[in-house]
Amino acid sequence: MNLPEMFGENVFNDSVQKDTLPSEVYKALRATIESGKQLDVNIAGAVASAMKKWAISKGATHYTHWFQPLTGLAAEKHDSFIEPEGDKVIMRLTGKSLIIGESDASSFPSGGSRATYMARGYTAWDPTSPAFVKEGTLYIPTVFVSYTGETLDKKAPLLRSMTALDKQAKRILKLFGIECKKVSTTVGPEQEYFLIDEEEYLKRKDLMLTGRTLFGAPVTRGQELEDHYFGTIKPKIGEFMRDLDKELWSYGVLSKTKHNEVAPAQHEMAPVFSTSNVAVDGNMLTMELMKKVAHKHGLACLLHEKPFRGINGSGKHNNWSMSTDSGLNLLNTGDSPEENTLFKLVLAAVVKAVDEYQGVMRASIASAGNDHRLGADEAPPAIMSVYLGDQLGALVDSIVKGENYKSVKAEEGGIGVPESPIFPKDATDRNRTSPFAFTGNKFEFRMLGSQANVSDANICLNTIVADAFSDFADELEGKKDIEKAANAVIARELKKHYRIIFNLDGYGPEWEVEAARRGLLNNKNTADAVPVLYQDKNIDVFVRQGVYTRAEAIARADIRLENYTKIINIEALTMIEMAKRDIIPAVSDFVAELCRNVTSKRAVSERVPCNAEIKLIDKLSQLNDNASAAVEKLESDLKSVDRREVLSASQSMAHLIVPDMEAVRAIVDEMETLTSADYWPYPTYFDLLYSVK
Repeated sequence: MNLPEMFGENVFNDSVQKDTLPSEVYKALRATIESGKQLDVNIAGAVASAMKKWAISKGATHYTHWFQPLTGLAAEKHDSFIEPEGDKVIMRLTGKSLIIGESDASSFPSGGSRATYMARGYTAWDPTSPAFVKEGTLYIPTVFVSYTGETLDKKAPLLRSMTALDKQAKRILKLFGIECKKVSTTVGPEQEYFLIDEEEYLKRKDLMLTGRTLFGAPVTRGQELEDHYFGTIKPKIGEFMRDLDKELWSYGVLSKTKHNEVAPAQHEMAPVFSTSNVAVDGNMLTMELMKKVAHKHGLACLLHEKPFRGINGSGKHNNWSMSTDSGLNLLNTGDSPEENTLFKLVLAAVVKAVDEYQGVMRASIASAGNDHRLGADEAPPAIMSVYLGDQLGALVDSIVKGENYKSVKAEEGGIGVPESPIFPKDATDRNRTSPFAFTGNKFEFRMLGSQANVSDANICLNTIVADAFSDFADELEGKKDIEKAANAVIARELKKHYRIIFNLDGYGPEWEVEAARRGLLNNKNTADAVPVLYQDKNIDVFVRQGVYTRAEAIARADIRLENYTKIINIEALTMIEMAKRDIIPAVSDFVAELCRNVTSKRAVSERVPCNAEIKLIDKLSQLNDNASAAVEKLESDLKSVDRREVLSASQSMAHLIVPDMEAVRAIVDEMETLTSADYWPYPTYFDLLYSVK
């Protein structure tokens, strides 16, 4: 395999564009991609023709406008290139077909921002994200809007947020005499996932219908030996990883790192960062390909945040930064951050944004799956905070307290053995418990769930930081002494928002108490986290930066709560079905077998001991009755939930149905530990986590 040659071979990328497009068309398209200039629609025909010829040479017969509706998934409708010409056909892709398509918008979530009967929706080409050929189809990345102009997807607001940050960041740079064509946000979304045997997966209704195990007694060996993390990769998993890399590389996805994660059967892939919208498209493609490649290897890929109770769940760390087209990273501290006024101003803007909109950031990653993971000693807590580390922490402390800054520099380190190489001791550590940590020229937003569309988090980050930049630029533009004025703003804002900075252990129980004292939010579930999105302040920031209209902002909050309510409803119904149809009858059958054993023993002699069987019969019979009663309560409470109003319905799901489900599970999981494996109707955690060799 010649990796440099095969990388991006299925992508209509810059080199292909340069080779296939007329020179003037190529320059016009690159100006749109690189500098944010408005697309010249007159070049669409030439681009479409070249794209079609290239796609056909790769075996494509169809094209699709690939978009990301508010389901959070990717969507596609395939059209063939054929057009009739007499009694024959020709292969054609017109400029109009490239730029715009049509889909039935009424079948996708809109959050009430449009009437259901208004069916027409449009997909519009995103030229900044490259097209690609997959499985005989040309995929054209697009945005998705309704007939009346409302955005119905996650891509359009992401592009708007990138535009907002570009505009406001250039105002900040101009204050320091720095001119550039474009400031882009970049993202590198790490992806955690589980791989289990597909045959075992297909025996679990809960995994198939909800993505997680609704029942399951703990396995006797979990992750307590800490031997799976970075451990030797099993042969079958290694084959999957190699095939996945080849697939991703062929689509231009910069898959860089692969390894075993903490939990048994858990793994991770980390890409090199790229421009936000390209990174989002790449991650959507990554999740799709993970499932498809797993199937080829007889595996099932689980992307749920918490597929197994009692061991680590999966997240998606969002490495976020800002850079100019000339390569200046706005989050690069430089050799002496205390003297780098531009960096300190950017840092102050980020701290201000996170503090003022901590609730929005928490809501941006809220989901039913992620609720199981946040704060579970495996992921950041639900409390938003910023970790800066020793070097920047000391710098901020000196500014806030008005003290002299004592520089913290990187040092040389070693292990005291002459043959050992000298390695650099960084000026700061990394904090795995922090939701939003500075990790050297970038921030790592660690709260995202593994199956999330990363657009939501990055729309939020881009928008709130753009708004902070706007506030700073409004105040500083026109000042004669920018250094002096900027440092005054830096000191004021860091003092004002100092409460959001926390450089210690986010898992410690004392942090919740301290966070409450500071006035920080601690919304532990989606139903409690999302309502902040209805507050005027949190709507206005998106409207002000041109990312959402008021109706679009409210619609997205509605959809997030609707989705949460629907997921909990599906999980509850699945749990009821599994318990009533399979588990309770299976336990009853096992108890009956025990009773027959007792009868058989006593038929031989009344003196034959049966205490073990009788105690187990009593225990399981009582548990089975308790399980039946708990299921009846769950079923009754579920029917009582009025799902017509999203706020009250989500509250009922979070505070009534979820506890009911926990009660059912506790009983059933105990019964699993007492019931013969011959009678238990589903694969156990051992079967699921340790069957792949």
